[in-house]
Amino acid sequence: MKKLIVLVFFLGLGLTVTAQNAEGNPVYTVKENKIYEGDKDVTDVLSEEKRIAIFATHETEMKMQEEKERAEIEKEEADTLKEEKEQALNKAAKEKEEKIEQAEKEEEKREKELKKNEKDLKKAEKKQKQAEKALKKKEKAQKSFDKANSKLESSQKKYDKLKKKGKLSPEDEGKWLKKLEGLKEDIKKAEKKLRKA
Repeated sequence: MKKLIVLVFFLGLGLTVTAQNAEGNPVYTVKENKIYEGDKDVTDVLSEEKRIAIFATHETEMKMQEEKERAEIEKEEADTLKEEKEQALNKAAKEKEEKIEQAEKEEEKREKELKKNEKDLKKAEKKQKQAEKALKKKEKAQKSFDKANSKLESSQKKYDKLKKKGKLSPEDEGKWLKKLEGLKEDIKKAEKKLRKA
């Protein structure tokens, strides 16, 4: 704020000096502690008051010029700093966005892998159930086959025993043979089921 006030003051002073020059007053320039009017050295010709006033005005103009140059440099530095900060912010925002996109892609990939793993697991569970079902079916078929075999053996032994003792009538013998034939058929069926299972 102080710089602004000083700048306004010097601008006003500069306008006053310029206005005085426009009214027909001579234009003086100061070089190396000498006052010139055009190309002519007039330092010794001017009164002490006039010299002091011209040197003061010159010093004020030089300070104003320095302030103006300093203000321009500070503005350029501020603009450069602002631009650098904006670039840094843009870069940080872009990097953050890229990281978010990368994280989203990785999450998507993990979800796909998870779904694939779940699908594979369901397939494996289904295969395992099918295998267990097939095993139970085979075990059941084996059990039926063993049972039919056992029944045939036991019936055959009983038949042979009765026949040996001669306790079978021709009618009973026919029934036994029919029964044994049925048991043999049962074994064939059970064996067929066992092969399929």
